[in-house]
Amino acid sequence: MKNLYTILLSTGLFLLCSSCDKLKDDPSVLGGDQSPIGDVGATLESSSVEIFGVSDFSASVIALKSGISSCSGQVTLKNEILKSLVANIPGVTINENIVTVSNLELKLSIEGIELKTGPSAGIWVKYSSSVGDTYPIGTTGEVRKVVSKSDTDDYPYGFMMIKTIQVEETPKVLKSAGVIKITYIANHKFGLVGVKINFDDGTSVIFPLYSSGQNG
Repeated sequence: MKNLYTILLSTGLFLLCSSCDKLKDDPSVLGGDQSPIGDVGATLESSSVEIFGVSDFSASVIALKSGISSCSGQVTLKNEILKSLVANIPGVTINENIVTVSNLELKLSIEGIELKTGPSAGIWVKYSSSVGDTYPIGTTGEVRKVVSKSDTDDYPYGFMMIKTIQVEETPKVLKSAGVIKITYIANHKFGLVGVKINFDDGTSVIFPLYSSGQNG
């Protein structure tokens, strides 16, 4: 009987540990300590050069509560396709070519980035993910998918080259705006370093992003 109890206890502990490992490795669950990228006062900016009608982008974290960063920002946006792309995002207002976003909520941890606002809420990137992993997009039934993860420094970031993980989404709601794909480009140290947009005419554009904070 004692041996039976030992076997049952060992089996139970094994199953419990296995369940914990699965939860820990679940690509749709984002944990991790708070990242400096999401601390109050941290900023995110793009290139000062106008790219595809986009210029003067800047955003900052204005509040942090229970691990959720509230961000506000502004961008000059002359491109009508991109205007229609962002028009329905909660907290976005458009005044001619000036687009302002208020209280966009993000979870920014040392493990990744998760959008907490609006119908497309969900993980943008989890740095430990593997190619092929997917993250659900809100309740849309669609997913974001990890399409590449470099093991060499092959992506330009300022005056250096870095490794990246790239996550792609093809939301049906954006196709009416001529957008067929959005790719989030991230680095485990610098966070979101770029966003690539593919259009239905075969063209694409990459918007570089630079954060004032970084993971250790």
